[in-house]
Amino acid sequence: MTIREEMEQREHVLLSPYASFSDESRGRERTEEPCDIRPVYQRDRDRILHSRAFRRLKNKTQVFLTPKGDHYRTRMSHTLEVSQNARTIAKALRLNEDLAEAVSLGHDLGHTPFGHAGEFMLNSLCEGGFRHNEQSVRIVEKLEKHGKGLNLTWEVRDGILNHQMTSMPATLEGQIVRLSDKIAYINHDVDDAVRAGILCEEDIPKEYQEVLGTGVRMRLNTLIHNIITSSMGKNEICMSPDVEHAMKGLRQYMFKNLYHNPVAKREEKKAEELLERLFVYYMKRPEQMPYQYTDMIDKGENKDRAVCDYIAGMTDQYAIAKFNEYYVPLQWQT
Repeated sequence: MTIREEMEQREHVLLSPYASFSDESRGRERTEEPCDIRPVYQRDRDRILHSRAFRRLKNKTQVFLTPKGDHYRTRMSHTLEVSQNARTIAKALRLNEDLAEAVSLGHDLGHTPFGHAGEFMLNSLCEGGFRHNEQSVRIVEKLEKHGKGLNLTWEVRDGILNHQMTSMPATLEGQIVRLSDKIAYINHDVDDAVRAGILCEEDIPKEYQEVLGTGVRMRLNTLIHNIITSSMGKNEICMSPDVEHAMKGLRQYMFKNLYHNPVAKREEKKAEELLERLFVYYMKRPEQMPYQYTDMIDKGENKDRAVCDYIAGMTDQYAIAKFNEYYVPLQWQT
């Protein structure tokens, strides 16, 4: 018996009957020889962690565009905070931590440079639309490893695709990530907004503070504990009505006072126009893109989709550098 098989058997002894057991996965699109050490979800986690798309998250905007301060969140730090929240909840509920972690690490791979501003712009430019959750799946299925994809399990891809509030993942581990994502960004975006001088902790409505507590630490503690106690022994991941209402209210407050704040978002129009100009440039000159994307076009992929794939994968700094290369004239040198 291999180490992997021993670990799979151990899951059936230790985990909840509602857990997603590694040896009961719906499998991969392409059959592979099992690893002798790692169960399938642990293997998926490792593949995501070592992917190029994951490494690029460190230089992609979370809320504040290309911030100069060292302590503002990026898409990478957001992803790690989601992962930690999800693992804490999954472990307490005796669910599959490896699956929760894999979905967490992969859920935002498809985000564009400049955050949601970039997503909105590419959505308006690409004929089939652009949504970052769908792009995350496209990355792990088609774009990573020079078009081979990561060949992840169905459960991980389902969790990545359905991590937004308008969807519901098929597994409890995916449902944990869906809530952990909201818990993470609501709290760390408050923290970053306070650091930026956009908000003060005292500005948060009292009705939400009375339920969730004051400060990032207390809010995280309340939300994570509430999910655990509300979901214990159930075949669903849920929150108590009062805490869920307060979390949604705080989220709406953040949309009004931060995500749509003209001071915080004053550079977004420039970012949108920058991406639009890059899109127009590559549509006219696709040969300027790396071979992987021109090869996709030669094999029948729509040109606008291949261009979106390339631009969406850019970091903030790389997109700015490409814009400067194509549109900003160099000084004359003798």
